[in-house]
Amino acid sequence: MRLAVNLILSFGMLALCVWLVWPDHATRVDVEKALHELHWANFAPYLFTYLGLQIVMHLCRSLRWNNLLAPLGVHVPAGPLLAISSVGFMAILALPARLGELVRPGLLRQRGVSASAALGTVAVERVVDGLIVSLFVFGALFALRGPQAPDWMMPMAYAALGLFLAALVFLVFALRRPEATVRFCLKLSLLPRFAPKIANAIEGKLLDMIRGLVVLKDVRNMIVFLVWSIVYWAANGLAMLVLARAFELELSVIGGFAVMGVVAVGIMLPNPPGLIGLYQGATLVGLSLYIPGANTEHSAIYPKALAFANVQYLLQVTWYMGMGALGLATPWVSFRDLRLARKKLATEPVGGDHAADAADPG
Repeated sequence: MRLAVNLILSFGMLALCVWLVWPDHATRVDVEKALHELHWANFAPYLFTYLGLQIVMHLCRSLRWNNLLAPLGVHVPAGPLLAISSVGFMAILALPARLGELVRPGLLRQRGVSASAALGTVAVERVVDGLIVSLFVFGALFALRGPQAPDWMMPMAYAALGLFLAALVFLVFALRRPEATVRFCLKLSLLPRFAPKIANAIEGKLLDMIRGLVVLKDVRNMIVFLVWSIVYWAANGLAMLVLARAFELELSVIGGFAVMGVVAVGIMLPNPPGLIGLYQGATLVGLSLYIPGANTEHSAIYPKALAFANVQYLLQVTWYMGMGALGLATPWVSFRDLRLARKKLATEPVGGDHAADAADPG
């Protein structure tokens, strides 16, 4: 039932996002014209630079997970880690409502690690990424503040920063007093009053997941993880800037990182399958902060901005689906593993295997 509700909401969001960014006939003609004006000789250097940065991003995003798993007594060799991560990233893109976030912990469960504990490391990853991106967005938007700035700009900056700071506070308190923190948050949700059985189940899962937060106490691994993450997001911002320059969109370096940040914040929310519509919409909103008319239909720059957003989206989809397919082609991940991972995630008992007791999965 819960899955059905998630799917209905997700596909409803898909229809809304596509409707919001779908261009009329005249705009489609202008977008095609903008794409035809791209000459391979000029576009190729930007494209290959973009793909080089994509390689850096993929390696950083994949390999940094070992630094979160290390405090759990787990080390995954680079080959299996890249395969598992690539399939997980593909699932995040392909599945609705952020359900793909469960795939990596589920696949690690196949290698003897508690999925709940592994999910704790993913929670840390998401919070750290959110804080880094929020700082990018906050800094860029704060620099743009003024009477000409759109009304939504600063509230969005403060909301994004506040959301992930609140998540960080939860993680810190959860490490120091896990039972009290989880029970306090559940009381705020009113679940114990209206659905006590569900509240008890969630409490057990959260307490098990908090064991994956032990990385926050491991200063060395946390520092290394932060370095990987900063390089990842720096390459992400530069890739956005490089591709924008290929379309002759005059973004500054700060502008490139701001657009990247707006897109990243947008897609961290529950999203439609494949991020269709949402990705393009967030890209146009980010561009409009620095390029007037980029988010306004029938403006002179809109077709070029939309062409850029669509090419960026297609490159991202092609990359992650391709890397996921390569991951499935390796001996370390298979479709059978995906099915078993989903089954075990659904049936793993509260307080399952302790990750610290798991053998080295290499």
